[in-house]
Amino acid sequence: MTPARDAADPAGATDSAGGTGPAGATGPADPVVAGIAAGYAFDGQALELGALVWDGRCRPDAPVRIPLPMLNRHGLVAGATGTGKTKTLQLIAEQLSAQGVPVFLADIKGDLSGIARPGQPNDRVRGRTGEVGQEWTATGFPAEFLALGGLGHGIPVRATITSFGPVLLSKALQLNQTQEQSLGLIFHYADTKGLELIDLKDLRAVVAFLTSDEGKAELKNIGGLSTATAGVILRSLTAFEAQGMADFFGEPEFDTADLLRRAPDGRGVVSVLELPAVQDRPLLFSTFLMWLLADLFHDLPEIGDADRPGLVFFFDEAHLLFNDASKAFLDSITQTVRLIRSKGVGVFFVTQTPKDVPSDVLAQLGNRVQHALRAFTPEDQKALRATVQTFPKSSYDLEELLTGLGIGEAVVTVLSETGAPTPVAATRLRAPESLMGPVDAAELDAAVRGSALYGRYAQAVDRESAYEKLQRTPAEPRAPKAPKAQQTPKEEPSLVEQVVSSGMFKSLARSVGTQLGREITRSLFGTARRRR
Repeated sequence: MTPARDAADPAGATDSAGGTGPAGATGPADPVVAGIAAGYAFDGQALELGALVWDGRCRPDAPVRIPLPMLNRHGLVAGATGTGKTKTLQLIAEQLSAQGVPVFLADIKGDLSGIARPGQPNDRVRGRTGEVGQEWTATGFPAEFLALGGLGHGIPVRATITSFGPVLLSKALQLNQTQEQSLGLIFHYADTKGLELIDLKDLRAVVAFLTSDEGKAELKNIGGLSTATAGVILRSLTAFEAQGMADFFGEPEFDTADLLRRAPDGRGVVSVLELPAVQDRPLLFSTFLMWLLADLFHDLPEIGDADRPGLVFFFDEAHLLFNDASKAFLDSITQTVRLIRSKGVGVFFVTQTPKDVPSDVLAQLGNRVQHALRAFTPEDQKALRATVQTFPKSSYDLEELLTGLGIGEAVVTVLSETGAPTPVAATRLRAPESLMGPVDAAELDAAVRGSALYGRYAQAVDRESAYEKLQRTPAEPRAPKAPKAQQTPKEEPSLVEQVVSSGMFKSLARSVGTQLGREITRSLFGTARRRR
């Protein structure tokens, strides 16, 4: 970790501790060390990331921190595989929970479940805590374990097709722009006809109806949807369902308000979405993560700047969300990230390099924790140079530094309490206080069954929806009524009575009643929620 020499880094300068300048600095009086340390000396509450590393030496007298109010200004945790990103998430999540802030973590590899159990002291932990000046206490944190569709260990997380919306579903189905627009028309048709899209078979039934002889006429009424495009969507849905994706859609639908809870002792609940069982379906789970975020955006009120975020959301494998995304989709992500800050939600994207995140989104990420990068190929070298360009000017040779960081070390820059970027700081990160590894599967299952949410979400429900309505056979003709003993002449109905009793009025009333009952409004991603 060799710093670049410049005017602020005079070679051979002597500090008050008797050491020389950058080549042998030992005290905070070193001008560069003192300047970086001053950039992280916040007055209010802050999370402790670790200690400054300068010229290969760890400086516990120069802590590196993040102000708690700035966590809703979003962030990026990046680095090559095996550099310690997961432990960084665990470290930040622990401290947020201790400060009363709920956290959402996507656990791709299954090794974040240990956050619920106290850590185990060992030589590595003692070595790290001694280096960074950390007072380490083995601590478990309140955690809730979730699983997409109930696949794996966790409380089932499901979404209805209606609330998931056409834009996100198109991303999961890998539809092109024309097919995405056509799927939007199909959703609109179902909304207006009162056909609830709860699960995949509901949507498949609606598309099958629109391509049938009976339903083809309806295509002309919803914007000229072609039969060929509807057929492509139908085949995509059938293949999607055949791959076992049906479990992710249905009821009871997960209420994202459950991500905002605190434990009885005031600590924030850490919601861990266990994804190992579906890690071979990355496009699906990344789209589901975006649905959770979009749903929070849709429901949460504006609160402006607060002294702490209401939730910090870690979006793992973020590059999967942006791969092959349309401009409209990227615009929606950018707008969601930009606006959700004022609703008290901080979003951290977790990926390998900053280039995985579009520049418009990257510009919204004020807090950066960059672990080591590899530079084995020309493409790696290009990514390294691009990453260096995203950091503020510093006294480090960042190209050399980023390829030489060890496990559990990172280059950090965050937003200060005034919103200004802090100096770039090579940082040796603290050790998490919870268990750094997965808990036993039986113990995890017991924790899931003991959760207050288990009774609400464990059992799937299949109520009447679009599929049943379209499959319903015509009602049998009613038996003729017995003649009345005596018929009395009726008065001629008034004009109002004629209108109210007409079939057209009744049909309109049913339609309006259905719409008012469902109250579907679609957000940036076309997601929808019933009013809670």
